[in-house]
Amino acid sequence: MGQRYVGVLTDGAEWRLYHLKGSALHLVSSFTVDPSKPDVEGLSVWLEGVLATSAKIAPTPQEITRRLGADSPGHKLDFAELYTLFAQHRDEPTVKLKRELWARLLTTAFGTGFIDRDELFVEHTLLVAIAEVIAHAVSGLDPTAQDVSAASLVTGELFTEAQIRGVVDADFFDWIVEVPEGDRFIKVLARRLARFTWRDVEHDVLKVLYESVIDTAQRKQLGEYYTPDWLADRIVDAAVTDPLNQRVLDPSCGSGTFLFHAIRRYLDAADEAKLDNATALSGLTGHVFGMDIHPVAVTFARVTYLLAIGPARLQAEDRPSISIPVYLGDSIQWGQERTLFTSNALVIPTLAGHLWSTELRFPARTLADVGQFDRLVAELSDLASIRRARGAPVPGLSAVFRRYAMHSDDQQVITETFKTLCRLHDDGHNHIWGYYVRNLARPVWLTRSENRVDVLIGNPPWLSYRFMTAAMQTEFRKLSEERGLWAGAAVATNQDLSTLFVLRSIERYLRPGGRFGFVLPWSVLRGRQHAGYRKGRYALFQSKDLTVSFDDAWDLHAVKPAFFPVPSCVILGQNANEPRALPSSVERWSGRLPQTNLRWEAAKKHITRAGASVQEAKDATPGKGSAYEERFAQGATVVPRFLLVVEQRAAGPLGSGAGRVPVRSRRSPNEKAPWKSLASLEGSVDRQFVRSMHLGETVLPYRTLPPLKAIIPWDGKRLLHGRDERLGLYPGLDDWWRHAESLWEAHRSSERLSLIERVDYHRGLSNQFPIPPQRVVYSKSGMYLCAAILRDNAVIDHKLYWGTASSLEEARYLEAILNSHVVTERLRPLQARGEHNPRDYDKYVWHLPIPYYDPDDERHARLAKLAEEAERIAASVALPTGKRFETMRGLIRKAIAATDTGRQIEEEVAALLG
Repeated sequence: MGQRYVGVLTDGAEWRLYHLKGSALHLVSSFTVDPSKPDVEGLSVWLEGVLATSAKIAPTPQEITRRLGADSPGHKLDFAELYTLFAQHRDEPTVKLKRELWARLLTTAFGTGFIDRDELFVEHTLLVAIAEVIAHAVSGLDPTAQDVSAASLVTGELFTEAQIRGVVDADFFDWIVEVPEGDRFIKVLARRLARFTWRDVEHDVLKVLYESVIDTAQRKQLGEYYTPDWLADRIVDAAVTDPLNQRVLDPSCGSGTFLFHAIRRYLDAADEAKLDNATALSGLTGHVFGMDIHPVAVTFARVTYLLAIGPARLQAEDRPSISIPVYLGDSIQWGQERTLFTSNALVIPTLAGHLWSTELRFPARTLADVGQFDRLVAELSDLASIRRARGAPVPGLSAVFRRYAMHSDDQQVITETFKTLCRLHDDGHNHIWGYYVRNLARPVWLTRSENRVDVLIGNPPWLSYRFMTAAMQTEFRKLSEERGLWAGAAVATNQDLSTLFVLRSIERYLRPGGRFGFVLPWSVLRGRQHAGYRKGRYALFQSKDLTVSFDDAWDLHAVKPAFFPVPSCVILGQNANEPRALPSSVERWSGRLPQTNLRWEAAKKHITRAGASVQEAKDATPGKGSAYEERFAQGATVVPRFLLVVEQRAAGPLGSGAGRVPVRSRRSPNEKAPWKSLASLEGSVDRQFVRSMHLGETVLPYRTLPPLKAIIPWDGKRLLHGRDERLGLYPGLDDWWRHAESLWEAHRSSERLSLIERVDYHRGLSNQFPIPPQRVVYSKSGMYLCAAILRDNAVIDHKLYWGTASSLEEARYLEAILNSHVVTERLRPLQARGEHNPRDYDKYVWHLPIPYYDPDDERHARLAKLAEEAERIAASVALPTGKRFETMRGLIRKAIAATDTGRQIEEEVAALLG
């Protein structure tokens, strides 16, 4: 029957699904039934995912996740089979080239956050194949029909015949039909997908599919945060006020959520204006555009565009020839000299470091009609391919020139470009080049003044500075400095791409007077790293300043459950003649949704909108902050924890040897990949290097818990490491440290530091030695600031800040201030926000006017005395076993607050700070 074989082994309770790879069976999925309360529906869905027997399944988010998501047996089986195909043919020239280009492009898009892995390339290939099959089903083309070849499903031949262009392209991922058994894989996939009634879609289902397959941690590292439908709907509603006349662009369209709602808004307006289907669709493709640098996202967005149009319009007799205007393009233009448009031509650089090895040039006049330009490039690429297949010389192009009415001044340029394409084909670089050129043309076309859009919408990439490649960091800093966005090296690690991306999009694609609406990190409202963006005036290279008039923003941090790993906001505004800085007044949205991805009609019942304000975070005003800032520093970055944090184990029957301590890694449920999957280290380490260490979890208000133990290679003079010959003097430490270093080197991701450089980052460890007799420590983060005095020789982890006190009285004075509720409340407006609560205190605490301790000042002395009383109260609190440290902190805080001592501390601190 042309289908694949699978094996299911069961005893009725445990069900196992196997994939046949060569002559061996490989387990890909399993399901266990509890006889006491059998999950009949769960087993049915699991079996159906294997056998694909159901029909007319509604493509709801739940069903997409259950039947096509990463945990479904069908997906696991598809991935296992496709990975086997890739592994067998990975060294073939066409597969090798496409995988290399895919990796280069995603490195450009995501910097060091992108990790080039075979598994991810195969996952992307599978996702694109799924989207392409869905595209056919939505358009009324039966992907399971006998006369429909697998090749046509992934190259878009049927769409070309139906005069629907720009949906499915020959791209990175069509290698699958160029290898044996690939055709059968695609047809099996098509049969599974044809079970769904894709014509009934009412939202961006491909976003749901992507999020259910690519894990959260990876999407966070790449800055990929997909917007819920209800929020995209509201942004489109606010920014697009005249859909039939405004041209709309999402320059980072992802899977097409914003496009979906912009399209529906346009078509609803077309129906109200009683436009016929042909007029409506022709107008739509000239009014709603999308662009993204992620090749999977582009394919998804194109299919989402079709889903938004709907089968009824696509299959109507009066449906015109259309081209889906969603393009693979670098909106920010990394590495380009201001523009690709040089000497009145589109020039695609191909020198070392770019995606090409020679230059492709197209005269400006050929871009006037982008639909015609697409056809021209496709024809040139096809001619080059046919010529190579036949072994023929480079043909003349006179017929092409006549068909496209090409100006005589442009013909020689096109001829040279065609010769270059022929050379690329001769080198085995096939139609992928035509695909690239067609996609790069539209972003350049949109930068021309007569083609700029009226509205920009979307959710730009939130790629963190620390995850950019070195080249991207250099370019990011240059572009940011030019526009006044660079906030300085001190906050560089907190900067991200989002605001620069928005400004580049406005200056390149938005006409004067045009509107914009973007989802951005909440820190844009107040963070020091975004102070330059909030001003509304930006200097441009060799041009007049760009000025933006901001509307009141939407503060979304109180909408739960959080839909991004960090809080967000919406920034609205206009490309205006006069700047208006981002106001401190905001519209605060709050409420708890039953789920994150709802339609607006369902979400609005749970959301409240009210006026509020946000206080801008600033550096301490000279003379108004605290001089204590210079005295306090962050602790050491002792990570990955399991390599260095240990617990004592029982010695063997012969003991551990003189001067050594038997230890093993202390494991935690909070460990992250890849460290959590590695085996624990064990050894007997020289006693002097097994040191006490305080973490955030060992510090309570006015009190500490017993410190943990960590391997700290400090010999009394310096830190030892694998390249230090003195390490050999300590055999136990030598064995442990070399093993830890080898694991670090093997499993670190984009980290360029050695293990000792990571541990002593910014001298966070070595600066702690020699350890002072008394130190004050406070927590880096948490709902409430928490501080205590240390009198031991423990080192301090990076989750704490520490400073030396000149006397016990000074230490207690600071302890009282830092533990007060007054200080916590005054820090709230300065803090960044996490997914649920305010995040780090860092050194914001020293922005408050906390004076140096003066023993002759009665208030200072009184605070020190009150802190001593608070220490006694804290010590008397019975702490429960097995509870988290947050609970223990709360018990002590509550006990102190209930006393006169606690009330007096709050009064004295409030008076001290003014």
